[in-house]
Amino acid sequence: MTRRGRRSAAGRTVLTVVTAFVVLSGATPAGAAPTGAAPAGAASAGKRIAPGVTYRQFDIETAGGTARAHLLTVDLADPHVRVDLLHPGVVAARATVSRLADSAGAVAGVNGDFFDITETQHPGVEATGAAVGPAVAAGQALKAAVPKGQRFGPALPPGTNTLEVFGVGTDRRARLDRLSLTGTVGTPQGRLPLKGLNQYALPVNSVGAFTARWGSASRVRAVCGTDTQRSAPCSDDTYEVKVRGGRVVSASDAPGSGTIPADTTVLLGREDGARQLRGLSVGDPVDITHSLVAASSKVPYAFAIGGFPVLRGGTPLSGLNDVTSAVRTVVGTKDDGRRLLLLALDGAAAYRSGLTVAEEADTMRSLGATDAFNLDGGGSTEMVTRGTDETTVTVRNHPSGGAERPVPNGIGVFSAA
Repeated sequence: MTRRGRRSAAGRTVLTVVTAFVVLSGATPAGAAPTGAAPAGAASAGKRIAPGVTYRQFDIETAGGTARAHLLTVDLADPHVRVDLLHPGVVAARATVSRLADSAGAVAGVNGDFFDITETQHPGVEATGAAVGPAVAAGQALKAAVPKGQRFGPALPPGTNTLEVFGVGTDRRARLDRLSLTGTVGTPQGRLPLKGLNQYALPVNSVGAFTARWGSASRVRAVCGTDTQRSAPCSDDTYEVKVRGGRVVSASDAPGSGTIPADTTVLLGREDGARQLRGLSVGDPVDITHSLVAASSKVPYAFAIGGFPVLRGGTPLSGLNDVTSAVRTVVGTKDDGRRLLLLALDGAAAYRSGLTVAEEADTMRSLGATDAFNLDGGGSTEMVTRGTDETTVTVRNHPSGGAERPVPNGIGVFSAA
């Protein structure tokens, strides 16, 4: 991730949005290296790429240089349009945004949540590629959030945590919220609290569940680090049981790997959680319940993704970083959640000065957003679109790493027209 520190004399740089224009053709193909030049085919107004979906690009002048923004506007009031999670089918896997969008049939998309990208601090442990925060796809909970100290990404704004989500409810309105895991494990000895669901890091002393939606990646990473220190050593006090048909079918002292059958749930415990699971024997009856519970919305989520808020109720959050600039991806809402703004910065050398998080919030507010939510940035930042006469998406920004980076999820825009 390319970053640069800067601070204006007033503490926050004044932003100027200039020269709006749209790519009609000739944009950088997927995987192409950034050239430093603006993508070709500029026009004076936004282009409609599907009913209720438009695309344009514009420059933002800051004290640190020129940042180029790519913007999708999505009208959720249009019955032909919907958004959902782009993902590879399982939590612990990654693919490029263009591949995710093409596989799902999306007309547009951007990258999503921060993720477990490297495990150099835990020799011999492979990175899972799994996202940090909660995730909901097609109305189904895929995963819960890792502990705050286990996250990847820039420092969170004060008062926020890994439970933060941006989502769209079954009422087709977008909103910011928090999704917490609630669940239990019923055993012959009593009920145990369930503190994890398909996540790459479990809280200390807890029991977590892994289902077929986790994938085939090793579950060893889930017992590494602590709630406050991602780099802490892996626990040597672990226990894992497999539950099928409501009964324990096997047990192990070490976390396993490999595909989990659809009719099987793996329970993994560390420290006190491991000691509780050791009380189970093969053949014991076990029932497992879990769900993601919203802190604010009483409307079920059709889609939700992790990250962190930067703008709420038209006001930037206090304590936003105004020093470190980077290429960023952000999603915002306006018109009482009926309209989405998906913005991805360009990573070409000419525009790589990027924005600070504070500038990002100001930019979204200047575009009319009342709420905004920061997603992964740097080499992950990407936007793709597909025209009505096209069969595959085109990468609209220049990825800052020179090629698309595989990511665990993203936001997909779909059109039924």
